[in-house]
Amino acid sequence: MADEHTRLGSIALAPRAVATIASEIALQSYGVVGMAPKNFADGLANLLAKDPRHGVEIHVHDEGLAIELYVVIEYGSPIAAVAENLTKAVRFQVERILGVQVTSIHIHVQALHMSPGP
Repeated sequence: MADEHTRLGSIALAPRAVATIASEIALQSYGVVGMAPKNFADGLANLLAKDPRHGVEIHVHDEGLAIELYVVIEYGSPIAAVAENLTKAVRFQVERILGVQVTSIHIHVQALHMSPGP
């Protein structure tokens, strides 16, 4: 993915590492209660082996990274505001942590979660 060469050696950044970081950031965002499978096969694979990159796709381009997040949002949360805040948080943190430009982030709200009442 992103290779950097220095006089001490080289650094290679794998898309799997980026996906793990993006997933952790998403799960810490207001209104997001979980990550969702993008399709049936992804959901089945996650049941068999818990994957920290579940619900995240990373696409590498010459210009930078494109990130797709598949999320579950708490029922009653303002969906547009949650998606906007999630986009800003993921872009800021990924660029800050990795030093790689994020060209686009797409949020896919796969489900709403209703918490049990009192």
